[in-house]
Amino acid sequence: MGIRLDQNAYGKNAIRLSKIIRHPGRHEIRQIGVDISLQGDFDAVHVEGDNSKVLPTDTMKNTVYALAKYRLTDSIEEFGLVLADHFLVHNPQLSAVTIDLAEECWVRMHFDGTAHPHAFVNGGSEKHLARVSRDRKGLVLSAGIGDLLILKTTDSGFEGYIKDAYTTLKETPDRILSTLCEVYWVYAGVPEGPAALYPAIREQLLRSFAYHQSLSVQHTLYAMGEAVLKEFSMVKEITLKMPNRHHILCNFQPFGLENNNEVFIATEEPFGYITGTVVRD
Repeated sequence: MGIRLDQNAYGKNAIRLSKIIRHPGRHEIRQIGVDISLQGDFDAVHVEGDNSKVLPTDTMKNTVYALAKYRLTDSIEEFGLVLADHFLVHNPQLSAVTIDLAEECWVRMHFDGTAHPHAFVNGGSEKHLARVSRDRKGLVLSAGIGDLLILKTTDSGFEGYIKDAYTTLKETPDRILSTLCEVYWVYAGVPEGPAALYPAIREQLLRSFAYHQSLSVQHTLYAMGEAVLKEFSMVKEITLKMPNRHHILCNFQPFGLENNNEVFIATEEPFGYITGTVVRD
């Protein structure tokens, strides 16, 4: 019976950097994290301990910092393409490279209607995501949003579901819908100007969430994905993860009070976990 090495990869994760872009009279701040994964001809290092084809992960980290000096000037999607190209060009032993990027959302402070030139406030947990998966034959470019905390106080219900001996959940035509959403969309090729596409797709997702008459989280997930595909021809598929942050109506009956969808118990655990990918036929 033979034994062989199967699929494998290695890389460097959690490479964090901040970059100040200095314009006359104002600054930009970029704060990103980068994960790198390399695949290729690495049998010898695993089986024989031969490191001759191994690019040290510390070198990967230094490469990110060095290339950021001149090449991190626009979108993280474009910076990811730069990194993937660099590793493939300079390492013939590689067959594929995956670069995952996440950018913190810093917003410029405003005072008396004027933007401050170098002071910023963090936009919360939300992150701009990007992924470049490149091999010797081509590439797949994705972008997305992580930790997007969204909520609406009405236009959401949940009724008509299965009820068995263990069901205690009551039907409701009117409830809070809240989720800590993660979204990834895949581009059909490499679009011109991903820096401009990203906020437009984000706005479409938020608009769909806000105005959709939701009959379930699944119903809204599909509507959000469908809206993006209809509006943006360069997107070929979109995946959404929408964990349901439950808001349970507080029982005021023991106090002789009515609760007209006003006071809720907000819970983070346990939570419903809904995912789906919407694609073109």
